[in-house]
Amino acid sequence: MGISQVTNKLEQPKLDSKPKIGLLIIGIILIGANLRAPLTSVGPLIASIRDSLEMSNILAGTITTVPLLTFALLSPLAPKLAQHFSMEFALFISLFSLTIGMAIRSFGGVETLFIGTILIGASIAIGNVLLPSFIKHNFAQNIGLVTGIYAVSMNLFGALGSGISIPLSSISGLGWSGALGCWGILSLLTIFLWLPQLRNKHKAVKFGQMEKKVTSINLWRSKLAWNVTLFMGFQSSIFYTVITWLPEILEQKGVNTHEAGWMLSLMQLSMLPVMFIVSILAGRLKTQKLLVGVSVVLLIIGLFGVLYGGTLLISLWIIMIGTGVGFAFSLAMMFFSLRTQNTNEAAELSGMAQSLGYLLAAAGPILFGWLHDITHDWTTPLLMLVLTSVIIFITGINAGKKEYVIPK
Repeated sequence: MGISQVTNKLEQPKLDSKPKIGLLIIGIILIGANLRAPLTSVGPLIASIRDSLEMSNILAGTITTVPLLTFALLSPLAPKLAQHFSMEFALFISLFSLTIGMAIRSFGGVETLFIGTILIGASIAIGNVLLPSFIKHNFAQNIGLVTGIYAVSMNLFGALGSGISIPLSSISGLGWSGALGCWGILSLLTIFLWLPQLRNKHKAVKFGQMEKKVTSINLWRSKLAWNVTLFMGFQSSIFYTVITWLPEILEQKGVNTHEAGWMLSLMQLSMLPVMFIVSILAGRLKTQKLLVGVSVVLLIIGLFGVLYGGTLLISLWIIMIGTGVGFAFSLAMMFFSLRTQNTNEAAELSGMAQSLGYLLAAAGPILFGWLHDITHDWTTPLLMLVLTSVIIFITGINAGKKEYVIPK
């Protein structure tokens, strides 16, 4: 679907013309593209980074967990940043600091690697939290459509980041630092195309001005907010655990290393179409319980397939897991908007859910690996993911009710 086709479907009284709507959608697509690729591009290069900088395996492994911990710590601060400035300017700050972080990360030293990674994590945390709220504010009648567009962009570029890192690093003179630094070009382009939003005076307002009736929000006492948070956290935990361990699991089942790597790409690519479709469906349905159920059924069948099935149907099991994760991720993003009544609430819920959610996501791969170490097989760890899927079902059914975190 082209930009012109999308803009024809959007009712947007806040903008004066279709070109402005198109530019805004392009900006959202590009911001989404910057929220995963700077992180997913690191994984395939871990061995090169470790050998080049003479790092231990433990230290090298923390490169991928540091951003998740940064998300957890800084996500609650993103709404405060938007309250002090505006959503447009806060997103601009995140893009600017993201570019700086990628430049620092590419200097080629251990210290700069981690400083840059922390700055990148902080920048992405702001975008993660504010973009769903920004979409709710600007596309209230088309939340599902625009959320689907941004989710597809985010995960498509995330998959590309995993796929092209090694080919980029093989180009003469680039190496791992140059391959990671190339993503700064994308963030610079996004900054340039986002600048017109800062001149949009009638939109660039603080949360306090947009939501005059809202004084303070305490979501920590809301059962619904906790259900959304746990749903977000446990679905993220499954995603990051599978991303971390799937190739090794498949190799021990007899799949060759090259094919195991492609299975990981297949899983991520299978997420893309359902993310777009589920976001639209979730926005149109009165409740999202059925979509939650479909997500969990796909996850459980896929996990049992990997655990007990042979390698003949391995592609089917991987597609089912990817589709289930895509369902769950889309629902998590939509819950930030569907379970809130205004942009302030949406940003606060997004901050809470992503803060605790990424703590769970960071713990998932560690717990999975620990269970493998003490049992010396993959049965118990994979059954842990099945149990996690059951928790996703319980929290998702509660989060899918037509209610608001702050009752009317």
